[in-house]
Amino acid sequence: MQFGLPLNWPVAEREDSFIVSDSNRGAVAFLDGWGRWPVATAILTGPRKSGRSLLGRIFAAKSGGTVVDDAMLRPETEVFHLWNAAQDLRRPLLIIADVPPPLWRVTLPDLASRLAATPSIALDDPDLPLVEALFDKLLKQRGLGTPPEVLRYLAARIERSHVSIIRTVDALDDTALSQNRAMTIPLAKQVLLAMGIMSDAQENS
Repeated sequence: MQFGLPLNWPVAEREDSFIVSDSNRGAVAFLDGWGRWPVATAILTGPRKSGRSLLGRIFAAKSGGTVVDDAMLRPETEVFHLWNAAQDLRRPLLIIADVPPPLWRVTLPDLASRLAATPSIALDDPDLPLVEALFDKLLKQRGLGTPPEVLRYLAARIERSHVSIIRTVDALDDTALSQNRAMTIPLAKQVLLAMGIMSDAQENS
């Protein structure tokens, strides 16, 4: 399986690439087709640390549109006026939130009605290929070159969530640095056991 951005997606300077797999491909394709949206606004949701902010920045760079990140923390009147402006200017607006309406409980009636008419797309928890690719990317950022068999070992044993990946990378980095060790399966096993992600009985079963 190949990863990476669609070829015509520009990435801002110093931005890491957004890794595409089956778990997020639908969201990427939807944003890539912003000109076909029924309204000039869409809502992007997904787990924390799932790359939704990075995807929003890439979207803005390509479309020339506006992104409202952490929209649930913004004043509702601000989001309401941005929604209206996007329609008037036909300039796409991407709203990034933790959850879509109606789980996102909006008290301003005019905004609630507009969000109800706004298409929503979600980033899912990472699939196995994406877990491996994210481990590879994040460990390389820490200067930890990791053999493929170690990546497979880690991906097969942790919870498939972006937060779990980041926590495991932090622990691997700390342990490798403190013990001056390379990334190997014995090191990965030590870290996962210490984190309580797995037990000796599970590993030997």
